[in-house]
Amino acid sequence: MSEADEAERHGAVAEGPRPDWLHVPADLNKLHPEIWSRTAERGADGVLRIGGISVTDLAEEFGTPAYLFDEDDFKARCAEFRAAFHDFDIYYAGKAFLCRAAARLVAEAGLSMDVCTGGELKVALAAGFPAERIVMHGNNKSDEEVEYAAAHGVGRYVVDSFDEIDRLTGLGRRHDVRPRVLVRVSVGVKADTHANIATAHDDQKFGFPLVDGDAAEAVRRILADGVLDLLGLHIHIGSQIFGTEGFEAGTRRVLALHAAIAREHAVELPELSLGGGFGIAYTSAHHPLSPVELAARLRAIAADECAALAIPVPRLAIEPGRAIVGPAGTTLYRVGTVKHLSGLRTYVSVDGGMSDNIRPALYDGVYATVLAGRSSAQGPMLSRVVGKHCDAGDIVSRDDYLPADVRIGDMVAVPGTGAYCRSLSNNFNHVPRPPVVAVSRGQARVIIRRETDEDLLRLDVG
Repeated sequence: MSEADEAERHGAVAEGPRPDWLHVPADLNKLHPEIWSRTAERGADGVLRIGGISVTDLAEEFGTPAYLFDEDDFKARCAEFRAAFHDFDIYYAGKAFLCRAAARLVAEAGLSMDVCTGGELKVALAAGFPAERIVMHGNNKSDEEVEYAAAHGVGRYVVDSFDEIDRLTGLGRRHDVRPRVLVRVSVGVKADTHANIATAHDDQKFGFPLVDGDAAEAVRRILADGVLDLLGLHIHIGSQIFGTEGFEAGTRRVLALHAAIAREHAVELPELSLGGGFGIAYTSAHHPLSPVELAARLRAIAADECAALAIPVPRLAIEPGRAIVGPAGTTLYRVGTVKHLSGLRTYVSVDGGMSDNIRPALYDGVYATVLAGRSSAQGPMLSRVVGKHCDAGDIVSRDDYLPADVRIGDMVAVPGTGAYCRSLSNNFNHVPRPPVVAVSRGQARVIIRRETDEDLLRLDVG
């Protein structure tokens, strides 16, 4: 029996359990456009092309694994959010993916930037991003971080604790400045998402709880001191959210506080940030809202509630990250081992894994996979794409179908990896991190170079 026949036999035997959303594909050579960047296409030879360049050529020039960044897709999504949310302030969430090249594209698109640490701030400033268009988040900003941000003219801070109010108030008094702030409110909404990325329920580290009066007290302290310039309130209910029910509940609760502040203090706060967390399609089972649909719904929610409260609608803001950069990213791997487990599935091991994409291990993230470097006439085989790391949780795609003749040396591509994969990357097992290669209209360039063993050893000074 040939290798291909043996593989097909394993694909044809009874399979182990698979999730309800996963269906046997009718055509393994067909791409589902909703989960790929917009320039992704298959040629007649079955080879995947992104930005007009075949992945075989990209692998030859840049090696694998590699993150591929579709510049045209990224720019198009920036423009779509800008057009749909024309009456909002839009802060690109740098935590999703940030480097100098990406920051420049965000600036050119006319969006603002959300950073969470001094490191993210320094990358944005190194790219020439206008400091006044940056908002700084973080539940534990250090003295050094807020001093650095103030020295460079950061536009806004989202305050997250009474300690931080004291820290920024002290900074304001020392430098005779008025830092502009928004108060982050925990509105008691449990978003329909993974527990590790639900951020608005009461028992978690972010924000001032609404339920026990801490949020109202934070506002009182800021207004009483008169040092900080209080611009408004801020909420963020979580990440990878498809509907707007959670946003509606959060908006209603935070606007009730907004109205109460106006009554108690005779202050109309001019701004309200609704945060981000808009989901994307990682598989064909996901159906996210478009920017136009999101904008219409969020705008109507705020307008209806403000009308009911008889208050003006404040200037609204959002913080999309994943929704802009997630679909722009594809990770390219090479197969090193194929292991068939009779009656269960086939394990396809690639040359990366949880060091370049830890989301499946952290958040039960699901991903699609395709054979990227050639076509195949073989039938589908239930596969689990796994990495090279010494950990049973090192899974890239838990359940998907690959052709039954997948073999050593094949390339596998995983779409939707633009958000958080590079940001959460690590050096587990001392594996260097992949490069980020920007592709556009037949041209490719490295925007973050591949780490080397020498880079890792350089830090080891013992």
